[in-house]
Amino acid sequence: MSSLLRTRLIEDLRIRNRAENTIKIYVRCVADFAKYFGRSPEELGAEHIREYQRYLVEEKKASWASFNQTVCALRFLYGTTLSVDWRVTQIPHGKRVTQLPEVLSFSEASRFFSSVRGHVHLTILQVMYGAGLRLSEALNLKPADIDSERMVLRVRQGKGHKDRYVPLSSTLLESLRAYYRACRPKGEWLFPNRTGRYPIHKTAVQRACRQAGLAAGLQKRVTTHTLRHSYATSLLEMGVDLRTIQLVLGHSSLSTTAV
Repeated sequence: MSSLLRTRLIEDLRIRNRAENTIKIYVRCVADFAKYFGRSPEELGAEHIREYQRYLVEEKKASWASFNQTVCALRFLYGTTLSVDWRVTQIPHGKRVTQLPEVLSFSEASRFFSSVRGHVHLTILQVMYGAGLRLSEALNLKPADIDSERMVLRVRQGKGHKDRYVPLSSTLLESLRAYYRACRPKGEWLFPNRTGRYPIHKTAVQRACRQAGLAAGLQKRVTTHTLRHSYATSLLEMGVDLRTIQLVLGHSSLSTTAV
């Protein structure tokens, strides 16, 4: 993919206020598509897309999530940036396999958190488990987002560029205070990296989460999103209605919450 086309694609995505992570994924998907044929996407068409989809399914064995990310990226590229005269809606999506998420019981969660190494990683994972935040939302927290008077956390520009408030338990508040006293984070972020200019990188937290799950001897595969699922399930078990859980989690669709 030429640098000019890459720039145009990024500009078109930003004009439509797409998230930075979405932009990175779309650019990568389009670049992989162009690399497969060794030609610019401007020289490729519907039949090339069909051949690439066959490659993703039959040879690369890509997950349906990855497959559909590629479909969305190519639909945007050809429908918006290149404005081709053939129907981009004819590029088919794959049917995703619906699976119920893994969740941790209270005893499993206790074993997990006892195995987390490092005060910073422990607190980030506790925030995700205790408030149902996505990893990016937890990492983007600022000290000012902790409202101990109203007992809420402010989530700034979560998925879909939406702000929301989530309940803050007294237990989680004490964990955050203990972390703050011990680490004294500098700068604007609650969980800064070593320079203090940016939040800690997500891969470090994902690695710490994976290692803690293994160290705890859990049979389940524990990811950062497992903690969010566990929070949602605990709310449901306590009798909280789905609509309230939807709002707390920041889901745009109730069907997502229902799963």
